[in-house]
Amino acid sequence: MIGGKRVSQTPAQSKSENRGLRHDWSREEVRRVYRQPLTDLLFSAQRLHREHHDPIRVQLCRLLSIKTGGCPEDCAYCPQSAHYSTGVERGSLLPLKEVTSFAERARSEGATRFCMGAAWRQVKDGEDFDRVLEMVRRVADLGMEVCCSLGMLDDSQAARLAAAGLTAYNHNLDTSPEFYGRIITTRNYSDRLRTLAAVRKAGVTVCCGGIVGMGESDDDRIGLLHQLATLNPHPESVPINVLVRIEGTPLERVEPLDPMILVRMIATARVLMPASMVRLSAGRRSLSREAVALCFAAGANSLFIGEKLLTTPNPEPEDDAALLSSLGLEPLPLR
Repeated sequence: MIGGKRVSQTPAQSKSENRGLRHDWSREEVRRVYRQPLTDLLFSAQRLHREHHDPIRVQLCRLLSIKTGGCPEDCAYCPQSAHYSTGVERGSLLPLKEVTSFAERARSEGATRFCMGAAWRQVKDGEDFDRVLEMVRRVADLGMEVCCSLGMLDDSQAARLAAAGLTAYNHNLDTSPEFYGRIITTRNYSDRLRTLAAVRKAGVTVCCGGIVGMGESDDDRIGLLHQLATLNPHPESVPINVLVRIEGTPLERVEPLDPMILVRMIATARVLMPASMVRLSAGRRSLSREAVALCFAAGANSLFIGEKLLTTPNPEPEDDAALLSSLGLEPLPLR
């Protein structure tokens, strides 16, 4: 209990009490897992997935940009950065009523987790943060898991989010420590780790993953997975994103990612962090149905529904419903 409210557990937490989990992986061990023949990797991932999760259940999540554009960070992949001209218009924080209505709609469409993202470098105390706290309370009152991605925050802010009923805080590491400086210069890796520590201290679960397809090497992908798998405890939620190439950003002309790399990333994440929810996140519109099916076979057990993720396009809800039906997968019900 935090601040008189119970912080809800993720499905992964309720299925496992750290059964056989490791946090002492060496980078060489991670490399061996990642580079084994894909059929062997998929077999191992699926076996562990079934030990820790219901293999036919997929959690549906909905993500809303509650404050869009004008971010002072220079993340090379992001259309919301003030450093680039991408056509994304800067907006103020959405009204509370609009956010609540959007969350109610998401719940009616089968989402059990509602995520709110704000294009801030860091949380600042004041009227806007107070409004975000009320948004968290309203969504929590709907019985949904509540996740926020608001940039960096300190211990006090994390504690207030927890007291409001926040389930999870998203703060991705994005890539390996070695490649990070080629993607972002306005914040360093240790800044991200400090925010994760504040989230943990507040008793909020961690949502932390990365992006593939930014021009990184296999060693960088292995480095990201190593960073995630040696966090103790593991992130309860691990989103794996594929770069969406946006005109006006420095990465607009990077080579498209081989989908088998995404499958390998998801399978390796499942082997290293078997109790975590592995979320198939941004970039799904670039994937074939067969590639998405392989991602689920590799251990993904969550996806984001809705026509867009923050500002980037996403498959239509009816297409997702048809895909899940064809695979015999069912949405995780609201608890």
